[in-house]
Formats: sequence, C-alpha cells, structure tokens
Amino acid sequence: MNFRALNAFLWGNSVALSWMWGLGLFFSVQMTFMFGLQGLLTFAVPNALGLMLFGFLTQIVAKRHSGGQESLAIFFDKYSKPFRLAFYLYQIVALALTVFASARYLFGPLETTTGLMTAMYMALVVFILLAAGCLFGEEFGIQKIKYGHGMFGLLLLVCIGIILFAGGALQSGEMLWKSPLAEQWEGPSLFGFTIPLLVGLLVGPWLDLQHWQRAIQIHRERTSIGWSYFFGGLIFFFMLIFHGFLAMWVMGKGDEVIAMTSELDKFSYAHDLVTRYLGSSAWEGSIVPIAYFSFLGVCALTTLDSGYVALKWFLGSSFEKSQNVLLSMVPKGLIASPIPSFLIVAFIALAGILLKLELEYYMVFYASFFVGYASLAIARCFVPNSQQPLPQIRMFSMAIMSMVIFAFGYFRAESSLLILGSLLPLVYVIWLVVNTDLLRVVTEKAGEVIEAASEIPGIKAIAKSVAPVLLPASSVELPRDHHALGGHFEGKWFVYSSIASYSDTNSVGNVYFGMYAMFVGKTRELFFNKAMPDFDLKTTKFYILTRSFEHKFVREAREFDTITVKIRVAETNRKFCTLEHQIFGTEGELLGKGKQSLLFVSSKDYALLDIPPEVYKAFMPYI
Repeated sequence: MNFRALNAFLWGNSVALSWMWGLGLFFSVQMTFMFGLQGLLTFAVPNALGLMLFGFLTQIVAKRHSGGQESLAIFFDKYSKPFRLAFYLYQIVALALTVFASARYLFGPLETTTGLMTAMYMALVVFILLAAGCLFGEEFGIQKIKYGHGMFGLLLLVCIGIILFAGGALQSGEMLWKSPLAEQWEGPSLFGFTIPLLVGLLVGPWLDLQHWQRAIQIHRERTSIGWSYFFGGLIFFFMLIFHGFLAMWVMGKGDEVIAMTSELDKFSYAHDLVTRYLGSSAWEGSIVPIAYFSFLGVCALTTLDSGYVALKWFLGSSFEKSQNVLLSMVPKGLIASPIPSFLIVAFIALAGILLKLELEYYMVFYASFFVGYASLAIARCFVPNSQQPLPQIRMFSMAIMSMVIFAFGYFRAESSLLILGSLLPLVYVIWLVVNTDLLRVVTEKAGEVIEAASEIPGIKAIAKSVAPVLLPASSVELPRDHHALGGHFEGKWFVYSSIASYSDTNSVGNVYFGMYAMFVGKTRELFFNKAMPDFDLKTTKFYILTRSFEHKFVREAREFDTITVKIRVAETNRKFCTLEHQIFGTEGELLGKGKQSLLFVSSKDYALLDIPPEVYKAFMPYI
C-alpha cells in the first residue's frame, strides 16, 4: 500500500470515528429494537452513502476551483459565510446529542443513586466527557488527529474482538432478526422513518464542520477526498452493523430484555438495551462488559475531540473576519475558544437528562430543521444560479415550520407528517433555486429581446416618430456595444474598458508601467460610484484611503490596445477591505493582476474607523 492509499485509509478511519456519535451509537440499537434487521439496514445504508457522497462531491469541488492544494479551503471560506450560524448550531446540537446519549444510555444504566445525587452524578459525567474531548482535541489538532484516531481504531478492534470471541460469550445465544415488539409497536412505522432517514443522512455531512475541516486537510495533503470518505463510509457501515447485531443478540435473550417506556410520549425505548444487559450481575467478572463500555467510550470521545478541533478552527476564522462591532469589544481568546461552546453543550445535555428526554427529541433537528440549509449548501456548490444572498428569514421560518410538523407527526405516530416535515424544506430549496434561475433567465432574455427588437426597421421607425428630440444632432453618440460609459458588472466583478493612447505610453511605445495603477484606480472609483451612488464627499462622515497596493505584471500593452480592468471585493474584516483586480488586453490575454487594501478614517480627525455600515451594505452583494 503506497503512502496516499495508507493516508486515505487513516483519514477514513478518522471520518468513521468522528461520525460515530450519538446517532450511530444508540439509535442503531433503537432502530434494530423497533424494526429488526430491516430497520438496522434502513439506518446504516444511507448513513454510509451520505459519507461517501460527501467525499466524492467535495473532491469535484476541490478540482473545479483554482488554488491548488488550498482550493477547497479558499472555496469554503467564501461558501460558508451565509451558513455560519447553521454550521455552528449543527455542531452544537451534534455534540450535545453525543454527550446526552453517552451520559443517559451509557452511564445512566450503571448508576445506582437517586434524587439529587443522580443529577450531581450526571453533571459530573457530562463535564468529564467534555473535559476529555477538550484534552484530546488540544493534544492532537487536525494535522495529527488521524494518528490519534488510528490508535483509537486499533483499540476498537481489540474491543470488538474481545466481545465476539472472549470465552465464547456470544456463542450462547440466538440472533433475533425481527423486532421483539412485532405488531405491538405503537410509534411511527418504518416507512415513516425511511424518508426522513434518507433525506437527513444523505445531506447531513454538508453542514458538519468536522467533515469540511477533514476534507480541506485531506486535500492539502494531496490525498483523495473521495477515497478517504469511501473508506470512512465502509468502516462506519461495519461499525453500525456490529452494534446492531449485538443488539439482535441481546434481543434473543427474550424475557431478560427490558424496554423502558417514556413518560412523555409513552413509546418504548431501548437505546441502552445492550448497556443494561452487559451491565447486569450476570456478567460480573467478565471482560466483555469492559470491552463494550470501552467501545462506546472511544466512539464518544473521538466525536468530542473532533468537535473541539473543528469549533476551534471555525470560531477562530469567523472571529478574524467578523464584521460585528460588538464582537471587537470581547477578548479574542474568549470568542475563538471552543470552551464557551462546550459549556452550552453541557447545559443542553444536562437539561435533556433532567427532563428525561430521549435521543429522538434531538434528532428532529437533523430530519427537518437542518435539511433546508444542507440542501441549499449542496446547491450552492454545483448550481451557479443559487449563488444569491441567502434568504435567512424565509429559510429559518421554513426550518421551524418543518420541525414542528415533524415533531407533531412523531408524537401522533403519523408517518405522513414525518415525511412532510422532512421533504418540505427540500422542496422549498428546489423551488428557491429554480425560481431564481427563471427570474435570471427571463431578465436576461428580456434585455436581449428588447435590444433585438429595437433594430427592426418598423419598430425603429415608430420609435423615431414618437420619441421626443431631447438633444441636438451634434450631441455625442453613446457607445453601441455592451460596455457602458461608467462600467458594468459581470457577476461579482466590476468591469471597465478603455483604449490606451499616446499619453499612456513611454518612449518605446509600450504602455508605461505606472499607468496600470491608474487604470485600476479609475475602475475602482467607477465601482464605488456604482456601488454607493449616494456617496457625497461634502457630507460624508468617512473617507476611503488606500492602505497598500500590489500588482504583478504579466504582459505588455501598446498604444490603441483595449485595456479591460476587472475588480471585485475579495474579503473584509472589521477594519480593512481587500479589493482584487485583473487587467486584460485586446485579445483577452492577462496583462497583470493584484490586490489593494482599503482603510476608513473619520472625515473630521482622520481617526481610524471600523468599516462603516453603509460600505458593508454596498459591498456585500459583490463579496
């Protein structure tokens, strides 16, 4: 096995372990308990396919964009901006779900205290889990996490081997391939779960920061993202099957199997089925329970340390590029640290434990609330017309509505409402993308039709006969080509063309090097005029100054060549704005490229300012 294949396998192992969170750990047992082998496969197959598809598609994204090994990182930096809150909430709920499930279903069946001591006991368990995640996250980091997870993967193999072969423990029972509830299950049907699982699990990885960070790092290491996630999906699938088969073996014990009935919805739950059985007195002195509890602990820990690393990366990057003035007053170390986020996770997990919630109450977010955001995120990767400002209020309203419909369907055991709650945000995103595309096409075609119609002799004669003569015949004739006098936009690029003349050249006929900066400067001023038409130098409270200017010369231009300058907003933070420019010649050849940094000062005393809100508003459509 060559280095890249080995590296892909190591990353695949890390992908599988980081994805083996509360859903994989305990919902696989619940699905097996409710619907037998059919339920287990319904859960496991789309889970594994979702990982594989994410790797395959992000590999395509990385190859389609420029930037070499940093292409995916550059793409994600811009792509993630409208989804930052969704990314953050997705990660918080995922970590809270994992901590909640581990404390309630792993440690819960093992504790013997009651009342106030139970709450204190669970609080200690929650904080120990989170502290362990912080410790290992700080220890490894994204560059070394695959090696740390490689060691954990070997430990899991040892645990699985002990469970399967130690003393022939599993040889003494039968597999119960069907649910022990049979027709007595009063909750939602398997069909009601199938569509939400397919939708939620196939699009789920696209909002997970852990996966994006891994994909970016894998690409930086010149390793195939697709193969890494193929191995990850395969390993993850076998881990789910192992856990589900273990549940089927426990279900084969018949009367020894105990299902708990929820006080809230009166449904039967068995997330902790295997934990309770292996933690019973019948297994005293056996190494099998230790191996199983170690298996669960490793799976939870590798999710928490991955979450810590991903949040640290995401929050640090977001803080550096934040446009919020209030955040600038808070110490960077506090905002960029995952510790406050982990405290939020602890609060959510403890609240769920004390309220005696079940895993499914957290899962409703992934089957409904996040579906629309994840679907639109996928569309923005591959559908050009979806690159419009995110309709935040509409998306949030749709997410809340679909979540309520899904929750109502779950409590009422109505499969149709479960399916509607999952498909509604997906259908809305499809309509949003198609509707935007139709509007764009109609606008473009309308302009073409009007321009073509104006050249028809009959229409031209009618227009000439009814149009008032506003200017004398000797007036300057406006350009008849596609280029406006004041420049125009091509996507997010502002474009302005001019013709080099004798005054722009040096003694040998080439355009003088200093003129390129002049061309860019003029284009920049015209861009400002288009983006901020109401800016008045007499009444403005701020001035825009040039902080730095860089330009790389590629080719020369001569007299009467067409010089086309393209300029756009590359990035912003609280204080500075960076503009990127490209200069092209008559034949479309690149003459040079570069960037400039702008700063903003008070018009009264030239004190340095944060970027004014009106500038943000003007520039945001072109970032």
